[in-house]
Amino acid sequence: MKTYYGQRRQDGCLVLVAESDKPGIHNVSARKLNPRFDLANHSPTGFEWGYGGSGPAQLALALLAHALDDDGTALDYYQQFKFAMVARLPHAEWALTERDIKEALEALKRPEAHT
Repeated sequence: MKTYYGQRRQDGCLVLVAESDKPGIHNVSARKLNPRFDLANHSPTGFEWGYGGSGPAQLALALLAHALDDDGTALDYYQQFKFAMVARLPHAEWALTERDIKEALEALKRPEAHT
């Protein structure tokens, strides 16, 4: 299971990912989320959230690519995902699970999401 954590700090926005494949209590080390500039470079200054700009676009792309392990789908949906989820994240800090991200994507794929 992957869990993503965002925190707004004085030196910028930090986004970490913690991955675990063991149930129960255990140590999980978190690492910085790869911004995936190789797919698209919207914000060389880093991630942002809470609105619909370039920093949130970079975060949406990175979250989808990492959670889905599917760059193509991430590229197809990250702008929609930005407005549906990333733009609505709380200002100071947040946490999302891989499941949260996949459920949001499935909602975007439903036909009624486009009407």
